[in-house]
Amino acid sequence: MTQPHAATSTLPVPTAVVVFAAFALTYFLSALLRAITATLSPTLSAEFGLQARDLGLLAGGYFLGFSLTQLPLGNWLDRHGPKRVVLGFLGVAVLGAAAFALANQFATLLAARMLTGMGVSACLMAPLTGFRRWLSPSAQLRANSWMLMTGSLGMLASTLPVQWLMPLMGWRGLFWGLALLLLLAMGVLALAVPRWAPAVPAMDEGVPAGYAAVWRSRFFWKMVPLGFFCYGGMVAMQTLWAGPWMVRVAGYTPAQAAAGLFWLNGCMLLAFWTWGLVNPSLARRGVTAPRMIAAGLPLSFVLLATNIVQGTETGWAGWAAYCVSLTVVSLTQPAVALALPPALAGRALSAYNLVIFSGVFVVQWGIGLMIDGLLSLGWPQVAAFQGAMAAYFVACVASYAWFLIFRVEGRAPPPERQVGAQAR
Repeated sequence: MTQPHAATSTLPVPTAVVVFAAFALTYFLSALLRAITATLSPTLSAEFGLQARDLGLLAGGYFLGFSLTQLPLGNWLDRHGPKRVVLGFLGVAVLGAAAFALANQFATLLAARMLTGMGVSACLMAPLTGFRRWLSPSAQLRANSWMLMTGSLGMLASTLPVQWLMPLMGWRGLFWGLALLLLLAMGVLALAVPRWAPAVPAMDEGVPAGYAAVWRSRFFWKMVPLGFFCYGGMVAMQTLWAGPWMVRVAGYTPAQAAAGLFWLNGCMLLAFWTWGLVNPSLARRGVTAPRMIAAGLPLSFVLLATNIVQGTETGWAGWAAYCVSLTVVSLTQPAVALALPPALAGRALSAYNLVIFSGVFVVQWGIGLMIDGLLSLGWPQVAAFQGAMAAYFVACVASYAWFLIFRVEGRAPPPERQVGAQAR
C-alpha cells in the first residue's frame, strides 16, 4: 500500500460547521434536481409521449452534462478554489432550471436537463476539494458521508413533497421555484465559504500539471469499474429506474411510487448518516475502504438478483435494501482523494466523479434501450425489465471481479491513515 497524503491544515470546528452547512444546502438542491425526474416520469411521459428510452435519455442527460464538465472542473477547483468555481457553475444551473420550466418539446427538455447537470456539477466536488485541505483525514470521511446524506435528503424531497406540490404549482412552477432556491444558495455560499489560498510549495512538490498523476495511479484504475457500474448503478436506480419498476412491474400508482421513493431515499439518508458516524472509528482501527468494499458488495449482488427473480413482488423495500447495500461503494471517492496529494484533490475527485456519472448515464439510458429492445422482440413488460436488470447485474459482478483481481503494490500505512490508502 501507499500511504495517503495528509491534509495540510484544518478549519476551526465552528467555521467548519458553517462551511459544511452552506455546501450542504447547495448539494441538497442539486440532488433534488437530480432525482426529480423519477417522480415526474409519469407526468412527463404522458405530456410529451415519452417511451422508456426517452425517459432514460432525459434522466441520463443530466448526468451527461454533469460528466462533460468534470475534467476542466478539477483543474479550476485546484487553481481557483471551491468558492469561485461553484458560484460560477450555479449560475448555469439557474439558467438550466428556467429553461426546463419553459420547455415545450422533448429536445428542449433534454437540452435544459444537460445544462442543469453542467451547472450543479461542482456541488459535491467543490466541498470535497475544500475538505481535502481544510479537514483531517478522518473528518474528511465523516464529512463525505454526511454530505451524501444531505444529497439523500434532497432526493427525499424530490418524492412525496414534489408529488404534493404538483397540484398547486405544476411541474413548471416547481422548476421556477428551484431556480429561485439556487439563487438563494449562491448568496449563502458567497458569505460563508472562506477564500482559497494558493497551495503552499510543499503541496505542489512533484505534482505535474493536468491529470497525468491521476491517470498513472493504479489505485484509481482499481476503483474505476466499481465507480462506473456499482456506484453509477446505485444512483441510476435511486434517481430513475426504481420508480418505473414500481409502476410498470409492481403495479404501483404514481402516488404509491412517489411514496416508495420517499421511503427508499429515507433509508439512504440513514445509511449515509451511519457511515458518517462509524467511518472515523473504523479508520482508527485500521479497517481500510477496500476491505469494507470487498466484504460488503456481495450482499448487494444477492439483493439485486432477488429483486430481479421476484419481479412483480419487488416493491420499494427491495430496491431500498439494494441501494442501501451499495452505499459501501461511496467509500471509493474519499479513498481516491486521500491516495493522492492535496494539490491534486480537485483533479482526483473530478476524474473519479466523471467515471461515476458517466456510469449513471450509461446505466440509465442503457436499461431504457434494452427494455424497449426486448419489448420490440415481443417480450412481456415484466420480463423486459427483468432482462435489462439481469444485464446490469452481470456488469456489476464483472466490475467486482476486476476490483478483486487488480493488484496495487506498496507499503502499508499506519493504522490511523489506512482508510483511503491504496489496497494490497
